[in-house]
Amino acid sequence: MGCIQSRLQGRCKPKSFRDSVVVLEVNSSIDPQPTSIDESSGVVLRYRTPHFRAFARVLVPPVASSETWTVGWIQACNHMEFYNTYGNKGMSSWELPDLRDGKIEAISDSDGVNYPWYGNTTETCTVVGPTKKDSRFSVSMNDNFYPSVTWGVPVSDSNAPQLTSIRRDQSFVTWLVAINRATAETLVLQTVRWRMRLHIQVSPEKPLGQRATLREPVAQEQPRVLGRNEPISHHAMVKPNANDAQVLMWRPKAGDAVVVIPPKY
Repeated sequence: MGCIQSRLQGRCKPKSFRDSVVVLEVNSSIDPQPTSIDESSGVVLRYRTPHFRAFARVLVPPVASSETWTVGWIQACNHMEFYNTYGNKGMSSWELPDLRDGKIEAISDSDGVNYPWYGNTTETCTVVGPTKKDSRFSVSMNDNFYPSVTWGVPVSDSNAPQLTSIRRDQSFVTWLVAINRATAETLVLQTVRWRMRLHIQVSPEKPLGQRATLREPVAQEQPRVLGRNEPISHHAMVKPNANDAQVLMWRPKAGDAVVVIPPKY
């Protein structure tokens, strides 16, 4: 009654954005089909993992003040193992040095343009106040891996197939976030954790098209939409992103490691 009475007297302040934004629905999944393998090239093996997907419907009641808020998905990688073994020669590995060495707890997985957002199409929506009615909208994102792995040792000039195994294990935290464009106030609305694993066994002596076999997993572990939100990592919000920071190493069975592809950043 107090608020009704105050409103009649013109003194009822509207709720802040923080108090009024509502997540109507949120869901996340990884597509059920297994990782597919492409041996159409004599130079590289390609594989495509199933898609991770996140979707949310959000309601923002009227915004009285001249505020601008962007709501959307921000993602960070907090663990990466990506090893390609070449028999007794050694292995190549894509690595994130600061994450590998424990200097940071996560690294941005932004598209590299729209920091800190994962993307800027379906991934975000911006509400510009003042508004006179509810704003209802959905934001969605998807992610998967589609790399190329050389059949031959990456520091060799030969394409002779020597690849024997691919192992990958990556983990991510994905946040649904609202950010005030003027003040940078940041509200975590939802937190999702997910992981993508795979093991491909390769028989390099076999003909092209018959070499690689997916060993595990046939179906990925499904993402977890957390009941209690986790604070967003500082490193999820700033440069560099994972694609620009990663480095390809060659680690021979004997001898020193070699940088094959340095980081872009």
